[in-house]
Amino acid sequence: MTYDVAVVGSGFSAIALTINLLRVLPPTASIAVVGDDPGFGRGTAYRTEFYLHRLNVPAARMSVFPDRPDDFVEWLRGQGKAVFAEDFASRGDYGLYLRDTLASLLRPRERRARVDFIRAKATSCVQCEKDGLVFCLDNTDELKARNIVLALGVGSADLPLPKNCVEPAATPRIIDNPWRLGWLSRVGRTDEICIFGSGLTMIDQVLSMRAQGHRGRIHVLSRRGLVPHPHPKRRSAPVATEMPENRDMSSILQALRRQVENGADWRGVVDGLRPQTQALWQSLGKEQRSRFLRHALAWWNIHRHRIAPEVFSRFDTLLKDGTVTVHAGFLKSIKAADDGTDVQFRKRGTQEVAALHADWVVNCTGMERAGIGHSPLLQAMRDRGMIAMDELGLGISVDAQSRVLDPAGVPHPGLYASGALTAGQFWEITAVPDIRIQASKLAETISKDIARSAPPVARIA
Repeated sequence: MTYDVAVVGSGFSAIALTINLLRVLPPTASIAVVGDDPGFGRGTAYRTEFYLHRLNVPAARMSVFPDRPDDFVEWLRGQGKAVFAEDFASRGDYGLYLRDTLASLLRPRERRARVDFIRAKATSCVQCEKDGLVFCLDNTDELKARNIVLALGVGSADLPLPKNCVEPAATPRIIDNPWRLGWLSRVGRTDEICIFGSGLTMIDQVLSMRAQGHRGRIHVLSRRGLVPHPHPKRRSAPVATEMPENRDMSSILQALRRQVENGADWRGVVDGLRPQTQALWQSLGKEQRSRFLRHALAWWNIHRHRIAPEVFSRFDTLLKDGTVTVHAGFLKSIKAADDGTDVQFRKRGTQEVAALHADWVVNCTGMERAGIGHSPLLQAMRDRGMIAMDELGLGISVDAQSRVLDPAGVPHPGLYASGALTAGQFWEITAVPDIRIQASKLAETISKDIARSAPPVARIA
């Protein structure tokens, strides 16, 4: 059969879109959801069961429905959990909420669109004049659909460290994907650890190791040595941002700093900017966006993507007692040693080369940006001239309606993208509050397209 819409992916973007499609499509419509992740919709982030793996957005802003902001909080209370709107729920609970929400929409079979979940990976795509887009799956089947949404997220967490820096003999001591938590069982209680990357994934892994009984020293190395800031225990009100007339990056950052210097809480300033972020990003030219990515991105990330107060408190204790040491610098080499690895790096701002020993090296630099390289499907579509990388390499090229553009900038009929793949157009499109709005809009657009293309209903005289 030819489906009305196919959702390609199995992470949050895919489940958010599927949920919204089920709300708006008629019972006569058909949906295929294609993905090879058994934890559909939960992905890596929301499948964890560790209680300290917390959301970094308060529960009141995590409903999957833009028009029902209390939905997640109400679900938590229905599970017997005493929560307040500003509490930071566990990511495992959020995964269960997504599962239950989808299940509730699937129960009334006769009153909702048909949904087929296809456990496979799409590997290539061709245009068929009669059936729309035709996908080849890795189980040898074909899938046809008139509307396609690419919801592939950031792909695998496997982002290997630079090969020219790694001695092959050292690779058995390098953990390229820390989310395969089985590696923790190989770590000795007093082993020294070196973690590359100082963002949210690093903090998750440090706390996971501590919970497993690890008590050795941990070195963290990143280019700037910056770690995420915490949310306050009591949220400050968003502050209306005072944008300058001159919309270049320097003027914008100066205006934000001026508000803080004049007494505004910096968290309120950052939160007040959030509703404008996508429009502000779209108003900047390529040169200004590139400047932001080169010079301000690391600081934006630690101020914008903050962590739950309880999580920060535990991590901060490890910093203060010397268990965790954060280094700012650039990796030069990882070499095998008799009892582990020797790591060399150049300290930031100097030519001085420092060295440290580690029993294990853990790569926490991945899972930040989407791209074509991680997906055979996207590579095949690029090679056929169906898609193109956006000009900054953040994802694929789409327009303001999330329609996928070909290399000439022309929208491909019936082909859309959602979530992290669209960061080049929307920038802030990796957090739940942003993705759920995009999912709702896409569902409405597709619903209208299906209604327009439906054959007229014959009337009986």
